[in-house]
Amino acid sequence: MADEGSGLRCLSFHETNEWAPAVTHDGNLLWTRWDYIDRHGCVAHHPWTTTPDGRTPRPVHGNYSYRPRRADMELDTRPVPGSHLLIATAAPHHGQAFGSLVVVDPRAADDDAMGPVRRFTPDAGFPESQKGSQTYGTAWPLNDTYVLCAYEPVEVKGAGQRHLFGLYLVDAFGNKELIYRDPGIACLNPVPLRATPCPPVIPEQRQPAAASRGEATVTITDVYASRLPWPDGTRITALRVWQLYPLSVASAEVTHNIGLQLPEGFDSINMARAVLGSVPVEADGSAHFTAPSGVELFFQALDAEGCAVQSMRSATAFVPGERAACVGCHEPQHAAPARPPSATPLALRRPPSRLAPGPEGSRPFSFPRLVQPVLAARCAACHAEAIRNAAPGQPTPPRLDAEVVEHRVKGWMNTTTRYTAAYLSLAQRYGFTAYGAGHDWLSPRFYRTFPGTFGARAAPLYAHLKKGHKGVTLSADDWQRIIIWLDSVCQFYGVYEKEGGATQLAGGVAHPTLE
Repeated sequence: MADEGSGLRCLSFHETNEWAPAVTHDGNLLWTRWDYIDRHGCVAHHPWTTTPDGRTPRPVHGNYSYRPRRADMELDTRPVPGSHLLIATAAPHHGQAFGSLVVVDPRAADDDAMGPVRRFTPDAGFPESQKGSQTYGTAWPLNDTYVLCAYEPVEVKGAGQRHLFGLYLVDAFGNKELIYRDPGIACLNPVPLRATPCPPVIPEQRQPAAASRGEATVTITDVYASRLPWPDGTRITALRVWQLYPLSVASAEVTHNIGLQLPEGFDSINMARAVLGSVPVEADGSAHFTAPSGVELFFQALDAEGCAVQSMRSATAFVPGERAACVGCHEPQHAAPARPPSATPLALRRPPSRLAPGPEGSRPFSFPRLVQPVLAARCAACHAEAIRNAAPGQPTPPRLDAEVVEHRVKGWMNTTTRYTAAYLSLAQRYGFTAYGAGHDWLSPRFYRTFPGTFGARAAPLYAHLKKGHKGVTLSADDWQRIIIWLDSVCQFYGVYEKEGGATQLAGGVAHPTLE
């Protein structure tokens, strides 16, 4: 936004909360994002950075940690004068924006734990994740040794913090000096009044033609560049691009869950999504394609069968006309590309690919339109006959018909959702809904994808069908539909709204009201 209020522009298209923007010494923006994409709800609340025009949003560090390893959240992150370091408040997921102060080194190797993080106030543990107190907050660094901050030393037993914060000067050696305290109200957000060097202005870099079409151009130089090993013999042939939809109704007022996918929290639902399409990956692992701007996206790397070998558990977005690029698929953040600079990736030797749309039922996403037709044509009649003819007490095959049945999830929301019988049979017994982690909330698989252990490649249904089943022959389109469903973590609905859900349940087409 300009200084007189004109030119208001959205810089982020993320679907959850974002807070506390600041400007770094190099002119980029810094803020805290809650990243709720297909993982535990109490992690990934940490600093991100982007250019002032919203290009290349990226986490500073630790985007794939799991909860016991560090603080639930880092917020009010600010650059330390005269240094590349940052200072932040290590705060809880449930609670206010206070806790312990930490120093973050964005140049340090990211181990998704405490590698880049140093405790500035070790007298206060991390609240909630380490049962520490919400003691410090809103720190403004003066240098790498001294900060101004809010501090409340008193914790009322059984009632948490009094939150009558005073303003203090705190140093890295454990000393604190009270500057001001009001007896009746909390004092927060101290800011020193002093001359500050102006950061450089980063120019906008957009392609006017692509911007007019609402598109960005995306390049990946080597999809095989990764922090985690790929399965032996892996060959990635395509990328599948998904769009995530922001929640359009209050989470406590939803009338249906999106599916049986284990939710981010016991009181949560999962994000509705749709397949925008797929693009080819060249033999050297490079990809070059156009993607829509202004919406939240995530990618899956596909093998020759179209199964996701790796799937993002985060998301990105592009501004109109952006030229976006990344090295690989979850590559080490500070690693240089392995390919010599003189070797032009194969994908960059041709025009960018256009997204090839997925099958009917993948956009908008709808199990009744994506998978149920395959079951009706290939499977349902035989299964129904086997169920009718089964002797008493004998096991029966799963129901694959489209009769509507209710399924209740125990939890804070206590949501009863209506699905088809086929969906419940397959998702519960043969699908992929818990990331291979069972219900172990401390498992690393709740927080990141390990290549080759996701979606169809990890689902009993895919393995069962690949072995051959009762002479059933599936077409290429049938396989694609089943694989996309399994790679979606077995979603059913593609909308949040009650009316749209009823339409989809009946086999009709309903689009999200907020995209």
